[in-house]
Amino acid sequence: MALQLGALRDALMDAGATVDKANKAAEEVAGYESRLASIDTRLSVLTWVAGTNLAATVGVLFKMLHG
Repeated sequence: MALQLGALRDALMDAGATVDKANKAAEEVAGYESRLASIDTRLSVLTWVAGTNLAATVGVLFKMLHG
């Protein structure tokens, strides 16, 4: 069985969805949540890389202009 969001599955079943449909919907939403978490992680890494690059560039420029 794939990863599911149990609270969503239970809420869908309480709202009248069949067990099969609630399971499929919960699995699909869990998949999207996993993809968004992956994108968020990549964005954090890119932010750190861009910050490091900017700091190095400013350091080199400072050294060239005042050295």
